[in-house]
Order: sequence, then structure tokens, then C-alpha cells
Amino acid sequence: MKTQTMNVNSAAAAEQASVSSLRVLMTRTRWVEVGRILLTGLVALLFWRQWVPLQILWVAVAIGLYPLVKTGLIDLIQERKVGTEIFVTVATLVAVFGGETVAGAVLMVIILIAEFIADLNMDRARASIKTLIGSVPQVALMRGADGERVIPIEQLRTGDVVLVRAGEKIPVDGRIVGGAASINEAPITGESLPKDKSIGASVFAGTIVASGALDIQTEKIGSDTTFARIIGLVENAEAAQAPVQKLADRVASWLIPVVFIFLIVVYMVTGDVRTIVTLLIFTSPAELGLATPLVMIAAIARAARHGILIKGGLYLESLAKVDVMVFDKTGTLTANKSEVVRVEARDTRFSEMELLSLAAAADRRSAHPLAKAVVDYATLKQVAVPEPEQYEQVQGRGVIATVSGRAVLVGNAALLRENGVQLTAAIEDGGQTPVHVAVDGQFAGVIFIADLLRPGAREALEKLKRTGVKRIVMLTGDNEATARAVATELGVDEVRANLMPEDKVIAIEALKKQGHRVAMIGDGINDAPALARADVGIAMGGGGTQAALEAADIVLMTDDLSKIVSARAIARRAYRTIQENLFVGVGVVHVLGITAALMGWIGPIEAAFLHLGPDVLVFLNSAKLLRVRIDGA
Repeated sequence: MKTQTMNVNSAAAAEQASVSSLRVLMTRTRWVEVGRILLTGLVALLFWRQWVPLQILWVAVAIGLYPLVKTGLIDLIQERKVGTEIFVTVATLVAVFGGETVAGAVLMVIILIAEFIADLNMDRARASIKTLIGSVPQVALMRGADGERVIPIEQLRTGDVVLVRAGEKIPVDGRIVGGAASINEAPITGESLPKDKSIGASVFAGTIVASGALDIQTEKIGSDTTFARIIGLVENAEAAQAPVQKLADRVASWLIPVVFIFLIVVYMVTGDVRTIVTLLIFTSPAELGLATPLVMIAAIARAARHGILIKGGLYLESLAKVDVMVFDKTGTLTANKSEVVRVEARDTRFSEMELLSLAAAADRRSAHPLAKAVVDYATLKQVAVPEPEQYEQVQGRGVIATVSGRAVLVGNAALLRENGVQLTAAIEDGGQTPVHVAVDGQFAGVIFIADLLRPGAREALEKLKRTGVKRIVMLTGDNEATARAVATELGVDEVRANLMPEDKVIAIEALKKQGHRVAMIGDGINDAPALARADVGIAMGGGGTQAALEAADIVLMTDDLSKIVSARAIARRAYRTIQENLFVGVGVVHVLGITAALMGWIGPIEAAFLHLGPDVLVFLNSAKLLRVRIDGA
């Protein structure tokens, strides 16, 4: 019941925000545009009723055409591009001076209305991104030595403590230093169920305290918060144009000269100005410019609402076309919750607990999940873990450290061999990962670690295959036996083990050379080179959100593999919507209109009214991405 009430309140707030955003979009400049349209339309009506002379109509047409001529000339001079504005200007002038004066004025008014609606809806779609995600409070209740006081967000400093009560939004990124609460993190992660958090937990600006109250120590404010970075990434995503979007722009640029040549030929054959004006309306490439940007904005906003950040239409289209998905194992397909199963000493100089103490000391500075498991197990067993005198992490291998004067190696078999430690064979034990330990150049023992599979991983991979993904590949630095055990349990098609970070890049390059479109899914930190090399890199954001925001093309704000399925579903639906826009909204409607004009079935005024059809179709078809049900999303 409580969740239902929150959803109703959220819907009401979203509707109110939508109305408010529309008011904001109606700037003074837009009201001037509305006045210009009304003036031109009124004068055209009065002229049609023969209440004003022709000269007044010409003045009204000139006023209406002014912004179109200005924009068209700027595009022509600065970008050397014949745009839609020039196209509409020519159509209107041909009609006015060709004897179809009323038709020309009506044509211009209707096209101005269509352009106004298109521009307004485009800006409204952009503005809806922030509305969908939410907003951050502009003031905070700060708790200090002199009591509590409300101050603007910009006056907060790192270390300040703010108080947030039930029903309020958290204004800063920070850490809980007092209290406990249930927090709705949907604006960041897309998760609908609130999370219980207490002292020591991290919280994000823009999230909502559903119940309880918190004292939060400020760590980041304003543009540095995760929320602000999400907003910035999504708002700037439009700049990374998809190939289909660039194709539409290129088609529009060369279509206009081709159309003019076509119209000249038609006029030479028919000598009918009325037909030419009608054709001008239906050969306008305006809808080509609308067919893709609206879809991209709507899809990116929809994904953001689900806690999926897509950094541009380029990556949206790439994800839709991907046929091979490559997964890192540790922390991606597995739950990043490794547990020590047993410790085996292979050197009589050390007991199991002594071996564990040395290994944990060497690992205590490492952020690797396996190292954390060793340290946690030592803590659980109440084993002393001294601070290492020296420490070095070797990517894809393990750590080298000096502990209590002893040279300690902790990692895989390759690390020991590369440092001169004799091993007859790498130790393997089914699906468990062996962490080898050497002390003073001698193999001392092994710690076996079980890596728990991420919940729902198998189901997510099966769903991805049903969407057209031909191969699922797992790349890992882990040993062969452990990797294959995980792959078998998850239904992975191909496994490559014992890989260094650069080996993962080589593997992805090989897949791309085979003609595959490749997506790489990793943690956004260790897998950064591979993420960058893939056609689209997807980072699991829960374990390292800030780093993941920078490393990948698409970021999942929680470590939930089902969100990859959602992202793929949204991307495929968006790509299909673009195809629908181009085929139906632009192709079919315009072909039918041109045919009707050439057959003499319609004239300029009918064509001008019918011209609104493609604009409306394209907008409605694109905007539905914000609300329509998408299977898998």
C-alpha cells in the first residue's frame, strides 16, 4: 500500500512537473513566434474575405518569413547547407508570386505551426529527462555547534553535517553519521524498493528518505554529486549521434538540391505553378530531421529512469545491433562476494593460520574481491593481520609484499612462476579459485575461494540470447577449471581464462575482426581497456559508480544483470521506432502526397494541412518510448 501511494504521488508530481516545464519552455521568444503565426494567419483570412489589400498580405508574409529566411541564410553561409527553412521560403514565394497568394500564406502559416510544434516538443523531450529522474533540493538543514539552520546548498562544505527527515530528498552525496532510514534510490539506481541504511553507509543526492531520519556528513555537493553527473551525461548524450541519425542528416542535405531539380523538370513539363507549390510541401525533408533525435532523447530518458545511463545515440544503436556479448567473470557474472572455503599449508614451517595471516597482510591494501575475501576470513578467524612494509599489485596476477621481513607472494600460479617459485602444476579444485601463497621464494600453501554467482545471471544470459545475441563469451584472469565451472553453470558459450587486461583487449579485437558487433560488460575499473575497445562498453556501476561513469559507454547504476536485458530491449525498440519513422512517417506519407499532387487530386491548401500528418506521426511514435511497455525493460 505504501509503495502504491508513493507511485501515485510520483505520478502526480511528474504530471505537475511536466506542466511546469511546458510553462518554462514558453519563453518570450516563443510567444513572439506564436504572435507572428497568429498575425499571418489572421491577415490571410482577412485577405481571403477581401477585407484587406494584397499589399498588407505581402507585409504579413514577410513578417512570417523573416525568422525562416534568417535561419536559412545562416545555415547556407556558415554551414553551406540548404536547410528546410530555405525550402519553405522558396515554396511560399513561388506560391505568392505565382498567383496562389492565399495558398502561399496558408502554406507558410501551417508550416510555421508544424515547425513550432516540432521545436517545442523537441525541447520538451529534452526537459523531460530531468523531470523523469528528479531534482535536488536547493537548501539543506545543516547541523552545527550553534544548532540547526537552513542554508543554500552552495554554502555547504565538505564535512558539514546535514539533517534529512522522512519524505525529504537528500541534498548531498555523503556518508551517514547518525540515524537510520529507508531510502528510495530510484532516481539513481532505478530500483523501486527502498533500501535500509544506517551509520557508515553512503547516500546519494536526489534520493528520498522514505522513513526515518539521517545525519549525513557531506562529501560532494552541486555538480560533483553522482546525481548531477548523471543529469549531465544524459543531457549531453544527444551530441553522440547514432549512425542512422547521421545518415538521416546527410540524406536531408542532398535531398533538397535533388528536389529542386525535380520541381524544375515538373514545371517545364506542366507549367502549373499550383502543382509545383503542392509538390514543394510534400518534398520538404523536415521530418527527416525529426525522425531520429526525438527517439534517441526519449530512449535515453527512458533508460535513465531505469538506472541505465546511455551516453549517446551512437551507443544506443550499437547495443541494438550487438550479436556477441563479452562478460568479465569476477564482480560481473559473480556476485563479488567471494568466500574462503579452506586453507591448506603446503610448507611445514607454517600452520594454516600463520599462512592466512601472511596472505591477509599482503592482501590488505588490495581492492580485488579475492583479496578482500582473504582479509575478511582472517578477521572472522581473529587472526592478526600486520601492515605490510612493502606492497605492489600486479594486474591479472596478484600482489607482492614484504610482511614482517618476509617476501610474500599471493595470487595465481603465473605470479609465482614469474617470480622464480617452483610449482610442479597449478592447483585446481573444481569451481573453487585457488590463491597461491609463496614465502621467501618457496611455495607455502593455497587458499581456496568460492565465488558466488550473481543472482539471476543465468536467466539474464538466456534472455539476451532470445534477443538475437549469438554468442556469450566470458573473459577472466582466473584459472581454467574455475572459469569453466562458472561458465557451465551459467550457460556461457565460450570461455577464455588466465587473461591479463591486455589479453581481454586482444580477444575483443579478434571477435570484431570476425565481423561481430561486440559489447563488453565489466566493472568499469579493471576492465577499462576492454570496455573502450568494444563496440559498446557496459559498466556494472554498483561497485564503483564514479569510476564506472567515466569508463563505459553505458553504465548500470546497480549490479543487476537484468538491467542489461532492459538496456538491450530499449535500444532495439528505439532502433525499430526510427525505422518506423523513416518508412511510414517520411517515406509512405510523402510518396502518397507526391503521387496525389502529380495526379492533381490535391492542391496547396490541402497539402499544407496534410503536411501536419508526418510531423504528428513522428512525434507520437517517438514520444511513446517514454511510456509504452517494452518487453524486457
